[in-house]
Amino acid sequence: MPLLKPSEIANAASQTWQSVIFAAVGDARVKVLRMDGTSTPEEVHDYNELLIVLEGLLVLETSGERVEVHAGEVYLATAGERHSVLAGSRGTLLIVDK
Repeated sequence: MPLLKPSEIANAASQTWQSVIFAAVGDARVKVLRMDGTSTPEEVHDYNELLIVLEGLLVLETSGERVEVHAGEVYLATAGERHSVLAGSRGTLLIVDK
């Protein structure tokens, strides 16, 4: 198995907020993306989504609350949980979902 470098994969993506699937574990997809400080629209999924900040800061709004996820921290957006990314989110985000 090759050595994977998620930050390099994210930096090679042509656009920010464009996730790149680079691995799979069972039924789960492992994705990475670059955050550029802009916000994203609210979303909701019918599956859990694990958000892992590798570098920088992810600022979420979920259930009307602001949540800051720093480098080395993880946020679990559970199935059916509405969440949006707020302005100021920068760095590299690793996502594990279905």
